[in-house]
Amino acid sequence: MRFVIVTGMSGAGKSSVLKMLEDVGYFCMDNLPVSLVPKLTELLSMPNSSIDKVALGMDIRSRYGAGDLGEALDQLDERNVAYEVLFLDAKDNVLIKRYKETRRSHPLSGTGRVDQGIAEERRLLVPLRNRADYILDTSRLLIRDLKREITSIFVEDKQYKNLYITVLSFGFKYGIPSDADLVFDVRFLPNPYYIEELRPKNGNDKEVQDYVMQNEKTGQFLSKLTDMISFLIPNYIAEGKTQLVIAIGCTGGKHRSVTIANALYGALEQSEGDYGVKIEHRDIEKDAITKAR
Repeated sequence: MRFVIVTGMSGAGKSSVLKMLEDVGYFCMDNLPVSLVPKLTELLSMPNSSIDKVALGMDIRSRYGAGDLGEALDQLDERNVAYEVLFLDAKDNVLIKRYKETRRSHPLSGTGRVDQGIAEERRLLVPLRNRADYILDTSRLLIRDLKREITSIFVEDKQYKNLYITVLSFGFKYGIPSDADLVFDVRFLPNPYYIEELRPKNGNDKEVQDYVMQNEKTGQFLSKLTDMISFLIPNYIAEGKTQLVIAIGCTGGKHRSVTIANALYGALEQSEGDYGVKIEHRDIEKDAITKAR
């Protein structure tokens, strides 16, 4: 039997993950009292049980203290019960935004502010986070990205990616992305904007890519950038980082930054590294140039 405990920060996506696991054949339960967890594993492990995949959702809203769940896991260890802990996390500002959008109060905030409840919950869940087999930061994950990660781990049994990298192109005129970990300025490269036939196109178009990439400085920059990122990734993983946003910026976020971001994404995607990677172009559609009628 495969037994998965889904826990983590309230608002990080536990309900969505349980639905995804249910869709792929897991028997899912949510908010089961902690005292029943050991008994549940006994029942499900009986020879006549037809259930071979179980996911149990538990967070601070369950009727337990974080220490109680830790004790329950200790009991499972003593009984040699195999289990996996999936810990869902998200940045504080993302959790606050989600609570505001749903107009719900945090279970630990009481009459106080949401950020106070989040801070207390994060403190209480440190021991569980440390015991997790998988930690997924859902701050920047779309539902389809989260589903792909869940399927990869719990259906296809692929190697878990400890770090999820987002390569993000942007335009400085619209501001530096607030969640960027690394920011690189490529405004020193030749600008296709000043080439009339290239101006309406973007860095996803071959003509723009060829124009930017033919410059000698572009190749040198990409080589040094890729080498540095390759050096940083294993160190970030060792430090416990689960999300890395690499922002590539030019003036408008349409030509040079998109081209370089695509090239870096391609290099990282081809690597056999212990990480997942995706690409986003934040400002590519802004100030779109259209022909006058």
